Amino acid sequence: MLTQLVNVERSLNNVILGKASQIRLALCCLLAEGHLLLEDLPGMGKTTLAHALANSLGLSYRRVQFTNDLLPGDLVGMNIYDSRSQQFRFQAGPVFSQVLLADEINRASPKTQSALLEAMEEKQVSIDGETRALPKPFFVIATQNPIFHAGTSALPESQLDRFMFRLSLGFPDRQAERQLLQRDTSNSRLELLTEQLSFDQLQLIQQQVPKVHASDALLDYLLSLVDASRQRNDMLPLSPRASKALLRAAKAFALIDNRDYVSADDVKQVFPFVAEHRLDPASSAQNSQLSQMLLHTTPCLI
Repeated sequence: MLTQLVNVERSLNNVILGKASQIRLALCCLLAEGHLLLEDLPGMGKTTLAHALANSLGLSYRRVQFTNDLLPGDLVGMNIYDSRSQQFRFQAGPVFSQVLLADEINRASPKTQSALLEAMEEKQVSIDGETRALPKPFFVIATQNPIFHAGTSALPESQLDRFMFRLSLGFPDRQAERQLLQRDTSNSRLELLTEQLSFDQLQLIQQQVPKVHASDALLDYLLSLVDASRQRNDMLPLSPRASKALLRAAKAFALIDNRDYVSADDVKQVFPFVAEHRLDPASSAQNSQLSQMLLHTTPCLI
């Protein structure tokens, strides 16, 4: 099963050039059943990464362009009166997909942003008093422009806490950008992708993540990192949701590395991307100052 996972990672690297670490972290987020926030300048490949993940995993995919006039009903759907049957029928919104790309999420109003809260946490939406389950898996990839860009509205802490990871793709290195230019054709690089992992295989791998072993010493180290954030006044404390996300992300990272146990290095690898946006909601994805400080000052006795 993990052989197919290697094939997925390889095919993604053929589309998103020079970003192997970000691709592994994005795949880790999906396997851990989390949600991913990509923050970067326009044109850096955020949308391409979302498309590539959906295509290589054979998942249904919808993209929503978030704007200041987008309404919650445009996202989750609404009941519409059918004059022929004289009954209301539900018209599902784009949230009813396995991969939802919320493009430029911080351009929407807070009311529309909050429509995603229940969906991201409970994998369901409530409309006119009726609860409707979302497809499995349900994976939100949201992109946002840096907060200093015109027309943006900062995501509230409760919204940020729903994202397991926050990543930045950043500029490609010179060699990767040269390859991009050499490959520049009328055909999209996404057309090269084929399904590498079936839905059933993906579910089986996701079910393996909680079974990855975490020793008592590893849990003590993870809890020490979380507790250190709660002892300081220069950052927001990490919540129990954050500690659960950190452990699950570390387990997924170990599984991608073909191991059935979590190491301290796994925790250190994922910690900045799980923690920084929770420690300082106003920080940028390129900055991991607070999380790195916690890593450097928290003893690791494993």
